[in-house]
Amino acid sequence: MEILFALIIGSLTASGVFLVLRARTFPVVVGLTLLSYGVNLFLFASGRLATGAQPIIGSTETYTDPLPQALVLTAIVIGFAMTAFVVVLALRSQADTEDDHVNGKIEATPPVDTEEHAEDAR
Repeated sequence: MEILFALIIGSLTASGVFLVLRARTFPVVVGLTLLSYGVNLFLFASGRLATGAQPIIGSTETYTDPLPQALVLTAIVIGFAMTAFVVVLALRSQADTEDDHVNGKIEATPPVDTEEHAEDAR
């Protein structure tokens, strides 16, 4: 079970980093979301993976730590607010620059061959 959890956390984090490094806004937003999912799973797994254990210390020999669960719930709320803010920021950037590049620069396009350019080249 721990190996499966570790593989899922690693793949979410790797996919998130890959998408954050893209030049368009939508993949960056999805990458940030995947990164937050990976961090949430990591925090959740840090409280020991135990099924059927009680969250009260001292009532049984094994217990589940409630702190990682509280941290994950808080991280979900903060992640939702961050995603909403980044989406609004990306929409504003697209409205201002009429492009969805993260850095705001438009890619250079090669010049179009017209008759004027052809005569100048001769």
